[in-house]
Amino acid sequence: MGHPMKIILVGTSFPMRGGIAHYVALLYRKLVEMGHEVQIISFKRQYPDLLFPGKTQQDNSQQAIELPSHPLIDSINPVSWIRTWLHIRKLKPDLVVYKYWMPFFAPCYGTIVLLTRLFTRTKSLYIGDNIVPHEQIPVVDWLLTKWALWKVDYFIVQSQTVENDLLRFKPRARFRQVPHPVYEIFTADYTQQTARTRLNLADDEKVLLFFGYVRAYKGLHHLIAALPEVLSEMPVRLLIAGEFYEDEEKYIQQIKELGLEQAILLKTDYIPNEEVGLYFTAADVTVLPYLSATQSGIIQIAYNFDKPVITTDVGGLPEVIEPGKTGFIVPAADNHALAQAIIRFFRAREGTDFPGYIKTYKKRFSWENLAEAITGFD
Repeated sequence: MGHPMKIILVGTSFPMRGGIAHYVALLYRKLVEMGHEVQIISFKRQYPDLLFPGKTQQDNSQQAIELPSHPLIDSINPVSWIRTWLHIRKLKPDLVVYKYWMPFFAPCYGTIVLLTRLFTRTKSLYIGDNIVPHEQIPVVDWLLTKWALWKVDYFIVQSQTVENDLLRFKPRARFRQVPHPVYEIFTADYTQQTARTRLNLADDEKVLLFFGYVRAYKGLHHLIAALPEVLSEMPVRLLIAGEFYEDEEKYIQQIKELGLEQAILLKTDYIPNEEVGLYFTAADVTVLPYLSATQSGIIQIAYNFDKPVITTDVGGLPEVIEPGKTGFIVPAADNHALAQAIIRFFRAREGTDFPGYIKTYKKRFSWENLAEAITGFD
């Protein structure tokens, strides 16, 4: 590692909720631990209420991750963008690191980056969760993305899919590919037995977990559709834990039509930090039936709890699975293949030490690797 740097992280932070806030917190801690001077610039308004599909943007967890931050950015108020740039100019950091995940933030981020490039010597870096969004408005998103990336100096991408998307928009981009680190922030004071008791699950049940926001691209309807085939071979319970970001009723109707009410346990609120471990500890395997993806923080939460993953062959998801050892990969939107993978997992686990493999495999997904890549550009 080179000399200590002065770094600003731009992204969501407490009291805002969600995986990006957790990511920023863990990266902040690692950079500080490595001797860098770090400050967080967060949002005072991330999304207008009209555009936010969830119930609240605030983190109401009892175990919230509180870090010092400056809530300066209003995503739809250009005056706040200027104030943010003035704050950056005053601090004179070596590097500003932006967590970038959708074109909605392009006007804001792109403006701050441009002003920083024109009037300071500070470099800018994007950690690109996505370059191309899951749900697209083709021409608009293309223009916004071009603006967002235009004057950025460096990029971190976390999968081959995002690297390919970046190079389509910016062929000469200076970047490094570093996989998404494991979310070490969550703990569990449960055994599988005590976790299941709290969730009214039996000790000997075979439990699948679908975790996180429910959106169309995450393919939950395919997992529900695959369950009857699984149930024809063995009894299982599907635990769906996460807030619906689209119409919940169509999923309820699908469950009723297939007669799966007794096979599915629904927890349709945002899961606070202190309860994340409850669901992963209770489960045998995490299932991500995604129809599109870049990478997924859900896999890295599962690995934190040494839980195997069944997922689809989309985006960068296969890049972080060792088939037959840390999980299984199936074609997207193939209900039969998904059902057979679930059956195969439960039959294979008697002779396969999935948690043991994961304990070794997940060491490659470290925050130190990410921090070194961020601070290693010339």
